[in-house]
Amino acid sequence: MASSIQITHDFPPFLRVYNDGRVERLITIPQLPPSTDPITGIQFKDVVISSDHEIKSRIFLPKIDPANPPQKLPLVIYVHGGAFCMGSPLNVATQSFLTPLVSQTPAVAVAIGYRLAPEHPLPVAYHDCWEAFRWIASHGSGTGTDPWINDYADTSRVFLLGDSAGANLVHYLAVRAGVNGTRLGLGIRGLITLHPYFAQKVSDKLIQYLYPGSSGSDDDPKLNPVSDPDLEKLCCSRVLIAVAEKDFLKPRGLEYKETLEKSKWKGTIEFVENEDEDHCFFLLNPSSEKAKGLFQFLVSFIKQNS
Repeated sequence: MASSIQITHDFPPFLRVYNDGRVERLITIPQLPPSTDPITGIQFKDVVISSDHEIKSRIFLPKIDPANPPQKLPLVIYVHGGAFCMGSPLNVATQSFLTPLVSQTPAVAVAIGYRLAPEHPLPVAYHDCWEAFRWIASHGSGTGTDPWINDYADTSRVFLLGDSAGANLVHYLAVRAGVNGTRLGLGIRGLITLHPYFAQKVSDKLIQYLYPGSSGSDDDPKLNPVSDPDLEKLCCSRVLIAVAEKDFLKPRGLEYKETLEKSKWKGTIEFVENEDEDHCFFLLNPSSEKAKGLFQFLVSFIKQNS
Protein backbone atom coordinates (compact mmCIF):
# COMPACT_ATOMS: atom_id res chain seq x y z
CA MET A 1 0.00 0.00 0.00
CA ALA A 2 1.35 3.41 -0.98
CA SER A 3 2.09 5.63 1.96
CA SER A 4 -0.13 8.70 2.27
CA ILE A 5 1.27 12.21 2.21
CA GLN A 6 0.77 13.89 5.56
CA ILE A 7 1.55 17.29 7.04
CA THR A 8 4.21 17.04 9.73
CA HIS A 9 4.64 20.76 10.49
CA ASP A 10 2.17 23.55 9.81
CA PHE A 11 3.08 27.19 10.42
CA PRO A 12 0.50 29.45 8.74
CA PRO A 13 0.86 31.89 7.07
CA PHE A 14 4.47 30.91 6.37
CA LEU A 15 4.99 27.29 5.46
CA ARG A 16 3.84 23.69 5.63
CA VAL A 17 6.12 20.64 5.74
CA TYR A 18 5.14 17.16 4.60
CA ASN A 19 6.36 13.72 5.64
CA ASP A 20 8.10 13.25 2.29
CA GLY A 21 10.31 16.27 3.11
CA ARG A 22 8.57 18.69 0.79
CA VAL A 23 8.30 22.30 2.00
CA GLU A 24 5.31 24.34 0.80
CA ARG A 25 5.54 28.10 1.23
CA LEU A 26 2.07 29.51 1.71
CA ILE A 27 2.89 32.98 0.39
CA THR A 28 4.65 33.41 -2.92
CA ILE A 29 5.74 36.78 -4.25
CA PRO A 30 6.68 37.04 -7.95
CA GLN A 31 10.32 37.63 -8.78
CA LEU A 32 11.50 40.12 -11.39
CA PRO A 33 14.43 39.80 -13.78
CA PRO A 34 17.17 42.47 -13.74
CA SER A 35 16.02 45.55 -15.62
CA THR A 36 15.64 49.33 -15.51
CA ASP A 37 12.65 50.94 -13.85
CA PRO A 38 10.86 52.94 -16.59
CA ILE A 39 9.66 55.66 -14.21
CA THR A 40 12.71 56.40 -12.04
CA GLY A 41 15.47 55.11 -14.29
CA ILE A 42 16.76 52.93 -11.44
CA GLN A 43 18.87 50.07 -12.76
CA PHE A 44 19.10 46.80 -10.91
CA LYS A 45 21.26 43.76 -11.54
CA ASP A 46 22.05 40.50 -9.79
CA VAL A 47 25.36 39.30 -8.39
CA VAL A 48 26.40 35.98 -6.90
CA ILE A 49 28.39 36.82 -3.79
CA SER A 50 29.28 33.26 -2.82
CA SER A 51 30.11 30.83 -5.60
CA ASP A 52 29.86 28.03 -3.03
CA HIS A 53 26.15 28.62 -2.46
CA GLU A 54 24.99 30.45 -5.61
CA ILE A 55 23.06 32.96 -3.51
CA LYS A 56 21.96 35.94 -5.56
CA SER A 57 21.89 39.47 -4.24
CA ARG A 58 20.58 42.50 -6.13
CA ILE A 59 22.22 45.90 -6.57
CA PHE A 60 20.13 49.02 -7.20
CA LEU A 61 21.71 52.03 -8.91
CA PRO A 62 20.08 55.49 -9.31
CA LYS A 63 19.80 57.03 -12.74
CA ILE A 64 23.26 58.22 -13.73
CA ASP A 65 24.10 60.87 -16.30
CA PRO A 66 27.28 59.55 -17.97
CA ALA A 67 28.23 63.08 -18.99
CA ASN A 68 27.90 64.35 -15.42
CA PRO A 69 28.41 61.47 -12.97
CA PRO A 70 27.59 62.31 -9.34
CA GLN A 71 29.90 62.25 -6.39
CA LYS A 72 29.82 58.90 -4.66
CA LEU A 73 26.50 58.13 -2.98
CA PRO A 74 25.51 56.62 0.38
CA LEU A 75 25.34 52.83 0.41
CA VAL A 76 22.30 51.05 1.84
CA ILE A 77 22.70 47.39 2.77
CA TYR A 78 19.20 45.89 2.90
CA VAL A 79 18.12 42.51 4.27
CA HIS A 80 14.59 41.27 3.58
CA GLY A 81 12.25 39.71 6.10
CA GLY A 82 9.98 36.69 5.92
CA ALA A 83 10.47 34.88 9.25
CA PHE A 84 13.80 33.48 7.99
CA CYS A 85 11.86 31.09 5.74
CA MET A 86 10.42 33.29 2.98
CA GLY A 87 11.32 36.30 0.86
CA SER A 88 13.94 37.22 -1.69
CA PRO A 89 16.03 40.22 -2.76
CA LEU A 90 14.74 39.58 -6.28
CA ASN A 91 10.99 39.82 -5.68
CA VAL A 92 8.41 42.52 -6.31
CA ALA A 93 8.20 43.54 -2.64
CA THR A 94 11.92 44.28 -2.46
CA GLN A 95 11.84 46.24 -5.69
CA SER A 96 8.77 48.25 -4.65
CA PHE A 97 10.50 49.18 -1.39
CA LEU A 98 14.03 49.92 -2.60
CA THR A 99 13.34 51.59 -5.95
CA PRO A 100 11.82 54.78 -4.49
CA LEU A 101 14.32 54.75 -1.60
CA VAL A 102 17.28 54.63 -3.99
CA SER A 103 15.70 57.28 -6.20
CA GLN A 104 14.72 59.77 -3.52
CA THR A 105 17.78 59.53 -1.29
CA PRO A 106 19.64 59.01 -3.73
CA ALA A 107 21.78 56.03 -2.78
CA VAL A 108 23.19 52.77 -4.03
CA ALA A 109 21.52 49.75 -2.42
CA VAL A 110 22.58 46.14 -2.10
CA ALA A 111 19.74 43.74 -1.22
CA ILE A 112 21.40 40.72 0.37
CA GLY A 113 20.25 37.21 -0.46
CA TYR A 114 20.53 34.41 2.07
CA ARG A 115 19.56 30.75 2.22
CA LEU A 116 16.15 30.12 3.75
CA ALA A 117 15.16 27.79 6.57
CA PRO A 118 14.06 25.05 7.08
CA GLU A 119 16.04 23.64 4.14
CA HIS A 120 18.99 25.58 5.54
CA PRO A 121 18.35 25.80 9.29
CA LEU A 122 19.40 28.84 11.27
CA PRO A 123 22.04 30.12 11.87
CA VAL A 124 22.83 29.71 8.13
CA ALA A 125 21.08 33.01 7.32
CA TYR A 126 23.38 34.87 9.73
CA HIS A 127 26.47 33.33 8.19
CA ASP A 128 25.31 34.16 4.66
CA CYS A 129 24.59 37.80 5.56
CA TRP A 130 28.01 38.16 7.19
CA GLU A 131 29.66 36.72 4.08
CA ALA A 132 27.76 39.26 1.97
CA PHE A 133 28.78 42.05 4.34
CA ARG A 134 32.43 41.05 3.96
CA TRP A 135 32.04 41.00 0.16
CA ILE A 136 30.61 44.52 0.19
CA ALA A 137 33.44 45.66 2.47
CA SER A 138 35.97 44.35 -0.06
CA HIS A 139 34.99 47.32 -2.26
CA GLY A 140 36.21 49.87 0.30
CA SER A 141 39.35 50.68 -1.67
CA GLY A 142 37.49 50.82 -4.97
CA THR A 143 39.01 47.56 -6.17
CA GLY A 144 36.17 45.13 -5.50
CA THR A 145 34.63 42.85 -8.07
CA ASP A 146 31.56 44.97 -8.76
CA PRO A 147 32.02 48.21 -10.76
CA TRP A 148 28.77 49.81 -9.58
CA ILE A 149 29.88 49.69 -5.94
CA ASN A 150 33.45 50.70 -6.83
CA ASP A 151 32.40 53.68 -8.94
CA TYR A 152 29.27 55.02 -7.26
CA ALA A 153 29.06 53.88 -3.60
CA ASP A 154 30.71 55.74 -0.74
CA THR A 155 31.68 52.97 1.66
CA SER A 156 32.33 55.55 4.38
CA ARG A 157 28.57 56.33 4.42
CA VAL A 158 26.82 53.00 4.93
CA PHE A 159 23.36 52.27 6.35
CA LEU A 160 22.10 48.87 7.47
CA LEU A 161 18.38 48.44 6.83
CA GLY A 162 16.08 45.48 7.44
CA ASP A 163 12.46 44.61 8.14
CA SER A 164 11.14 41.85 10.41
CA ALA A 165 13.64 38.95 10.28
CA GLY A 166 15.81 41.21 8.12
CA ALA A 167 15.92 43.72 11.00
CA ASN A 168 17.19 40.92 13.23
CA LEU A 169 19.88 40.08 10.67
CA VAL A 170 21.10 43.67 10.15
CA HIS A 171 21.28 44.12 13.92
CA TYR A 172 23.51 41.03 13.99
CA LEU A 173 25.73 42.57 11.30
CA ALA A 174 25.98 45.83 13.24
CA VAL A 175 27.05 44.06 16.45
CA ARG A 176 29.46 41.70 14.74
CA ALA A 177 31.05 44.56 12.80
CA GLY A 178 31.49 46.37 16.12
CA VAL A 179 33.07 43.32 17.72
CA ASN A 180 35.37 43.12 14.69
CA GLY A 181 36.58 46.59 15.64
CA THR A 182 37.61 47.73 12.18
CA ARG A 183 34.07 47.34 10.77
CA LEU A 184 35.99 45.78 7.87
CA GLY A 185 36.66 49.29 6.65
CA LEU A 186 33.01 50.31 6.21
CA GLY A 187 31.76 53.52 7.77
CA ILE A 188 28.41 52.51 9.29
CA ARG A 189 26.41 55.71 9.77
CA GLY A 190 23.15 54.18 10.92
CA LEU A 191 21.10 51.07 11.64
CA ILE A 192 17.42 50.94 10.63
CA THR A 193 15.27 48.18 12.13
CA LEU A 194 11.67 48.06 10.91
CA HIS A 195 9.30 45.89 12.99
CA PRO A 196 12.20 43.72 14.23
CA TYR A 197 11.61 40.00 14.67
CA PHE A 198 13.51 39.11 17.83
CA ALA A 199 12.30 35.65 18.74
CA GLN A 200 11.70 34.03 22.09
CA LYS A 201 12.55 30.40 21.40
CA VAL A 202 10.79 28.95 24.42
CA SER A 203 7.44 30.22 23.11
CA ASP A 204 8.00 30.55 19.36
CA LYS A 205 7.23 27.19 17.75
CA LEU A 206 8.33 28.33 14.30
CA ILE A 207 11.77 29.36 15.56
CA GLN A 208 12.08 26.09 17.47
CA TYR A 209 11.67 24.30 14.14
CA LEU A 210 13.83 26.65 12.04
CA TYR A 211 16.68 26.84 14.56
CA PRO A 212 16.96 23.39 16.14
CA GLY A 213 20.55 23.94 17.23
CA SER A 214 19.78 26.94 19.41
CA SER A 215 20.07 26.67 23.17
CA GLY A 216 16.33 26.35 23.66
CA SER A 217 16.20 29.34 25.98
CA ASP A 218 16.01 33.08 25.48
CA ASP A 219 19.74 33.62 26.01
CA ASP A 220 20.70 33.19 22.35
CA PRO A 221 21.99 36.66 21.35
CA LYS A 222 21.11 36.08 17.69
CA LEU A 223 17.46 35.61 18.55
CA ASN A 224 17.22 37.92 21.53
CA PRO A 225 19.66 40.87 21.66
CA VAL A 226 18.52 41.68 25.19
CA SER A 227 20.83 38.87 26.32
CA ASP A 228 23.75 39.84 24.07
CA PRO A 229 26.88 40.74 26.09
CA ASP A 230 28.29 42.49 23.00
CA LEU A 231 25.28 44.77 22.50
CA GLU A 232 27.25 47.82 23.62
CA LYS A 233 29.66 47.26 20.70
CA LEU A 234 26.98 48.12 18.14
CA CYS A 235 29.03 49.66 15.34
CA CYS A 236 27.11 52.89 14.71
CA SER A 237 26.06 55.92 16.69
CA ARG A 238 22.48 56.17 15.40
CA VAL A 239 19.65 53.65 15.35
CA LEU A 240 16.14 54.02 13.98
CA ILE A 241 13.54 51.62 15.39
CA ALA A 242 10.03 51.44 13.93
CA VAL A 243 7.10 49.47 15.34
CA ALA A 244 3.38 49.18 14.59
CA GLU A 245 0.64 49.42 17.20
CA LYS A 246 -1.16 46.18 16.24
CA ASP A 247 1.95 44.14 15.51
CA PHE A 248 2.42 41.16 17.85
CA LEU A 249 6.16 41.89 17.65
CA LYS A 250 5.78 45.43 18.98
CA PRO A 251 6.73 44.45 22.60
CA ARG A 252 10.01 42.99 21.34
CA GLY A 253 10.78 46.18 19.43
CA LEU A 254 10.08 48.22 22.56
CA GLU A 255 12.26 45.92 24.67
CA TYR A 256 15.04 46.28 22.11
CA LYS A 257 14.81 50.08 22.36
CA GLU A 258 14.79 50.05 26.17
CA THR A 259 17.72 47.63 26.34
CA LEU A 260 19.80 49.78 24.02
CA GLU A 261 18.98 52.84 26.10
CA LYS A 262 20.12 51.10 29.31
CA SER A 263 23.25 49.58 27.80
CA LYS A 264 26.74 51.08 27.64
CA TRP A 265 26.21 51.88 23.97
CA LYS A 266 26.27 55.67 23.76
CA GLY A 267 24.44 56.32 20.50
CA THR A 268 21.18 58.05 19.66
CA ILE A 269 17.87 56.26 19.06
CA GLU A 270 15.09 57.57 16.86
CA PHE A 271 11.79 55.80 17.44
CA VAL A 272 8.54 55.79 15.50
CA GLU A 273 5.27 53.93 16.11
CA ASN A 274 2.44 53.80 13.58
CA GLU A 275 -1.00 53.64 15.20
CA ASP A 276 -3.67 51.22 13.94
CA GLU A 277 -1.15 49.40 11.73
CA ASP A 278 0.08 45.82 11.68
CA HIS A 279 3.33 44.03 10.91
CA CYS A 280 5.19 45.41 7.86
CA PHE A 281 2.15 47.31 6.62
CA PHE A 282 4.45 49.54 4.55
CA LEU A 283 5.30 46.55 2.33
CA LEU A 284 1.71 45.33 2.06
CA ASN A 285 0.19 48.74 1.35
CA PRO A 286 3.02 51.06 0.26
CA SER A 287 0.62 53.65 -1.20
CA SER A 288 -1.09 54.35 2.14
CA GLU A 289 -0.46 57.72 3.76
CA LYS A 290 1.16 56.16 6.84
CA ALA A 291 3.46 54.04 4.67
CA LYS A 292 4.47 57.15 2.73
CA GLY A 293 5.09 58.99 5.99
CA LEU A 294 7.29 56.20 7.35
CA PHE A 295 9.14 56.03 4.05
CA GLN A 296 9.92 59.75 4.16
CA PHE A 297 11.15 59.26 7.72
CA LEU A 298 13.63 56.69 6.41
CA VAL A 299 14.79 58.95 3.59
CA SER A 300 15.31 61.83 6.04
CA PHE A 301 17.22 59.60 8.46
CA ILE A 302 19.64 58.57 5.72
CA LYS A 303 20.06 62.09 4.30
CA GLN A 304 20.59 63.74 7.68
CA ASN A 305 23.19 61.19 8.75
CA SER A 306 25.07 61.02 5.46
